[in-house]
Amino acid sequence: MNVVLFGASGMIGSRILKELIARGHKVTVVARDPAKVPNSANVKVVRGDALNAESVASAAKGADAVISAYGPGTGAPQLMEDSARALIAGLRKAGVKRVLMVGGAGSLLVAPGVDLIDSGHLPEQWRGIAVAHRDALKILRESDLDWTSLSPAGFIQPGERTGKFRLGGDWLMKDEKGNSNISAEDYAVALVDELVKPQHIRQRFTLAY
Repeated sequence: MNVVLFGASGMIGSRILKELIARGHKVTVVARDPAKVPNSANVKVVRGDALNAESVASAAKGADAVISAYGPGTGAPQLMEDSARALIAGLRKAGVKRVLMVGGAGSLLVAPGVDLIDSGHLPEQWRGIAVAHRDALKILRESDLDWTSLSPAGFIQPGERTGKFRLGGDWLMKDEKGNSNISAEDYAVALVDELVKPQHIRQRFTLAY
C-alpha cells in the first residue's frame, strides 16, 4: 500500500515506520525536519507540518491511507486537537478517506460511563495530554472519514515484538494481575494489521497483553 505517515520520529511512530517497511509498504514520511528520519528503502521523506491542512493535503494526495502518530508531548497538549482538525481538513481536500490515528489510553473506560481520565487514577502530569487525546478522538468521530483510532494499554514503552496480544474496544484492558501493558513494537503490529485488514472502520479499539 501507499501510506503517508506523520510522527515517524516518535517512540510509537518510529516503530510503526519499521513495521510498515518490514511488510513491504511504500511509505511517505512527513516531517518538519526530514533529517530526523533515517533513510530506508521504500521510504520517501518530505518536509511538512501535521498542524497545517494544506501541508497535509499536499503530502496525502494519492495515498491509500494516512497514519498519524503525531504527539505534541505534555508541554503543548492543545496541539493534539489542532492536528486532528488539520488532518481531517487536509484529507478531505486530498480526497483520501482512510486514516488511522494513534490514540491515548486516558479515554478508555474503567467503569460504566467513567474513563481513566475521570477515574482519579491518572497521574496529574499526564492529564493534559490525555484530555487532548480524548478531544482529538471526539473530533475524529464527528468526521466523515473512514477513521480508526487505536488506544494503547495503560502503559506503553519500547520492548519486544511478540505479535501476541489481546484486542478490545472502549474499555481499558488488564491482565490477571491487574496490569495494563503493551510494547510499542506490538502496538505497531496491531495498527498495521488494521491498515491491511480493516476490522474497526469508524471505531476506536485497544490492545494489551
